[in-house]
Amino acid sequence: MIKARVTVTLKSGVLDPQGKAIEHALGGLGFAGVDQVRQGKVFDLELAVSDKARAEADLKAMCEKLLANTVIEDYVIAIA
Repeated sequence: MIKARVTVTLKSGVLDPQGKAIEHALGGLGFAGVDQVRQGKVFDLELAVSDKARAEADLKAMCEKLLANTVIEDYVIAIA
């Protein structure tokens, strides 16, 4: 069993309206000095394989096909 975390974030230069809304809300709650918020998503996965190289290849394929929109998003894979 291999555990992994995939973090997906918008590429630099892509507008982030959710991040902007969070930034505005934080200011309204009294958290001054928050200059920029970028939001993303995190996937924690458990793979029923023991080969780390295969797990990494499978995770990359999952990201390319489903978990990330690679036109506007970047992803990082961390295997535990």
